[in-house]
Amino acid sequence: MCTERDPWLPHRLLRTERDLLMPLLRRTPEEAYGLRTACPGWTVRQVLAHCGAALVRIVEDRLEEGVFLPEANARDVAEREDWSVGRVLDELERGLTEAGPVIAERENGRLDAVALGEWVHAGDVREALGEPGAYCGAALDLALPLLSVTSRRRETPRLIGDLADRDGTVFLGNEIEGRPAARFRGDAATLIRIYSGRPLVRTRYELTGATEHELLIYR
Repeated sequence: MCTERDPWLPHRLLRTERDLLMPLLRRTPEEAYGLRTACPGWTVRQVLAHCGAALVRIVEDRLEEGVFLPEANARDVAEREDWSVGRVLDELERGLTEAGPVIAERENGRLDAVALGEWVHAGDVREALGEPGAYCGAALDLALPLLSVTSRRRETPRLIGDLADRDGTVFLGNEIEGRPAARFRGDAATLIRIYSGRPLVRTRYELTGATEHELLIYR
């Protein structure tokens, strides 16, 4: 897997996720938006409000210091508590459509992880709604290369992953002198869960040479 940054990869991931997720959300009954997700304290509606707010901040260049810290995220969600579900979805669709080119223009790549996080949150929503494809699905081939780049940027240790449901091997994180690479054996969705700090209940995997905490890219 290539680990060099592709500036347009986040754009492709966001657009693909838009086309997959928005039809599902538009037909979801409104009462389902009150279901709890893997994000502590947040419902489906609140996760989507956070996602839309984060992406539109990128689009509108409202990226003041601390913008994506938990306190700022909570304020963005609180500001949307009185919005209709339709308005929340409209903002999310705008962000998924327009944020990619802005992220591509940032040569330092620091916003790439936001795009990956949006895709992970889509998995949170799918899981809460009981839909298949949480943390995998059709966009996984875009998410895995972005995870590779993000894991290096977030300075996680080197890991070699043998995925039971994908061809080839993934290489994540950075080599550390004197430390052998960690090894992972399991499915791709479980690997995503580990790196994004999602619940691992009912998963089956082998991880040697690193702890789950060391691999977290969102802390």
